[in-house]
This record gives sequence, C-alpha cells and structure tokens, in this order.
Amino acid sequence: MFGFFESEETKRLKSHIANLGALAKVDGHLDPSEMKFIIAIGAKHGLKPDEVRDLLSDVKLKAPQLPSNDSERFDQIYDLVEMMLADGIVDESEMDFCINMAARLGFKKTIVGVLVRKITMGVKDGLSRDNIKREAQELLNY
Repeated sequence: MFGFFESEETKRLKSHIANLGALAKVDGHLDPSEMKFIIAIGAKHGLKPDEVRDLLSDVKLKAPQLPSNDSERFDQIYDLVEMMLADGIVDESEMDFCINMAARLGFKKTIVGVLVRKITMGVKDGLSRDNIKREAQELLNY
C-alpha cells in the first residue's frame, strides 16, 4: 500500500514492482522464476520478500508512479523486458505489454517497439545493462 509518508522514490519503486507483477501475470500465470526475479528487484532496493508479495497481491489496484527522467525510464523498461524473458518464453501478450508500458513510461510511440526489441536482443546476447543503455541512448534522445 502506498503510505502517506512514503518518499517519491519508494512510491516509484512500489509502482515498478507492481508493473513487473502485471507483466508476469499477463500470460495468465506467475511463473516461480518470474516471482524470484521480482523479489530480487525488490530486495536490491530494500524491500522484503513479503512486501513484494503484498504489492503483487493487489497489482491491479495501483496507478503507476512514472519515472522523472530517461535513465529511470530505461531502467524500468529494462527490468520489464528482463521479466518477460525470465521464464524463457516470450509470449506475444508479454511483448505487447512491454511495448505498451514503454509508451506509458513516457517513451515516444515511434520508438517503443524498437527500444523493447533492442533491449530484448541485448539481454539475450548477454550484454550488460550499461552497454544496452549506451546503445539505446540514440533512441532515448530521439
């Protein structure tokens, strides 16, 4: 639950976790590898596993807290793409969700499909997040 006294950063993190949960559930089920990935993202930012599970239990009730800059936007869409790839199966509905979320995160509609596919290929090719971010920079400035 978003508390009245939570910082903007905490609200953004919880919104991001909820977005990851929505992506994980878009194919009709939450795979254990997807749950593990979301819990790891939460833990990396100081959330306990139970806090992450609570956020995911009412994922449809939360409005997203959008990032304020391209770097944060990229990091969120990157995590969404990694989430999509976590179970080893890229469902068309998951790809559509990532593209839709990229647009909702503030990326221009003309580049969201290319951006999501660029991140997908970079992750599959084993490139680091920073490498992919550098390569995608031309799209972010588009």
